[in-house]
Amino acid sequence: MPQMRPLDPSFPIERQIALDATSVVLVNVILLDEADEQAFLQGWQEDAAFMKQQPGFISTQLHRAIGDSPTYLNYAVWESTAHFRAAFTHPEFRAKLSSYPSSAVASPHLFQKVAVPGICVA
Repeated sequence: MPQMRPLDPSFPIERQIALDATSVVLVNVILLDEADEQAFLQGWQEDAAFMKQQPGFISTQLHRAIGDSPTYLNYAVWESTAHFRAAFTHPEFRAKLSSYPSSAVASPHLFQKVAVPGICVA
């Protein structure tokens, strides 16, 4: 099971999913030992397949740090925190977490788009 290390310790994922928000993006940075990469990728693939079947799921993408760093970044787009909460707390998903290598440290955090005039829209 991965260790959870909040990106913002004062506002961990458990507090975030209690809020009601629409159109949210999960950003999750995962650190692990290089020897555990294949086990991590297998676990992530199974999780992603499960999440793709959940109501409110829009998309996901996994990225690996360049070079020799076994660091990954996953982002997933959800219709709302309510949808993400239902999937994240689902017993089947929670049970899958035990398949991750013990060296994995995950830092999940939810975000929303921000409008900046002339640059981007929310």
